[in-house]
Amino acid sequence: MRLPPDSSSLESSVPDRTGEWFVPKLGSPSFRRWIGLLFLPYTGMVLSFTVIGGLLATSVYWDRVGALALIYFLGLGLGAHALDALGSQGSKPWGALLPRRVLWFVAGLSLVSAYALGTYYMILFTPLLWPIAIAEGFFTFAYNLEWFGGRFHSDRWFALSWGALPVLAGYVLQTNSLSVPALCVAAACALISLVEIKVSRPYKDLRRHRGEVADELLAERYQTILQSLSSAVILLGIGLALARWLP
Repeated sequence: MRLPPDSSSLESSVPDRTGEWFVPKLGSPSFRRWIGLLFLPYTGMVLSFTVIGGLLATSVYWDRVGALALIYFLGLGLGAHALDALGSQGSKPWGALLPRRVLWFVAGLSLVSAYALGTYYMILFTPLLWPIAIAEGFFTFAYNLEWFGGRFHSDRWFALSWGALPVLAGYVLQTNSLSVPALCVAAACALISLVEIKVSRPYKDLRRHRGEVADELLAERYQTILQSLSSAVILLGIGLALARWLP
């Protein structure tokens, strides 16, 4: 009879990411792991993209701004990251530290909840959002579970799905239409996401293989770029929201 792999040996085979800058230093190990799974700075970037897209509309429905932020928090922050932890190719750090059955449950529940809320708005107000919702659903599985041999697990598809589409979703949910300015802002946010993923990948590699001082210094530089980039996008979203909200 084939025995399941020992959990301690599995955890030792993948890097421990609980020391990352986006993981709180306080709290129980379980709490810190779940917060780490959310990748809050990067999730915050995507939520900010949805807000920026919505604020491009002439008239802003604030309930829709909030609803879409919640949809992307459920779909990306929880659902997509849980699927990424389960990943189909190789061991993923958070997947080794968190129970697989719980990750599947969290992914399923969060995605169903996100699409249930989105369906309400798409049926009653914004049918043009359907193509974006379908595309995002496809990328959620194809990118994070590395379907089709990982063909869609690439930087350019990441930039499209977590950079451009959130902006367009925010705008379409407000207007049920597209515009040239919205497409330009979506392209700009896609480029920002491309920079983020291009920096994130070598940063993770350096953190996995800690060694020479030069590598540590380079990792710190990458970390500073990621911290600055995510903070800038989040502050931009907050600032624009306040500018539209306040009289």
